[in-house]
Amino acid sequence: MEETPDKQSLAQDRTDWAEDRTLLANERTFAGWMRTGLASCGIGLGFHAIFGKTEPAWFAKSGATLFVLIALAIFWAAHRSASRLHDRLDGHAAEPVERGSLKLLASLFSLGALVLTVVLWML
Repeated sequence: MEETPDKQSLAQDRTDWAEDRTLLANERTFAGWMRTGLASCGIGLGFHAIFGKTEPAWFAKSGATLFVLIALAIFWAAHRSASRLHDRLDGHAAEPVERGSLKLLASLFSLGALVLTVVLWML
């Protein structure tokens, strides 16, 4: 005779799956925000490429730097938001990205954005 799972077990399974889906959605959202930050860096680079020959030279560099600063804000806002949700939920069947990996990615992207800013000001 086949055993049927009780209602409480089924409800717990559904809750576990919902947490897993939410964790995975959080990772996709984090990746989306990181792409948005990279796009902001790209806009800054494009801004400098288009307006770099204008006078005064600091004007184009300042505009490009503004977009890089926006990218930095996006990177760290994404990290903060993803980390907060990551701390509240537990992975069950899904293996979430470790919180340290989120911080490492945000740090590396920020370092790249800062190097871009230095290069823009040196040109």
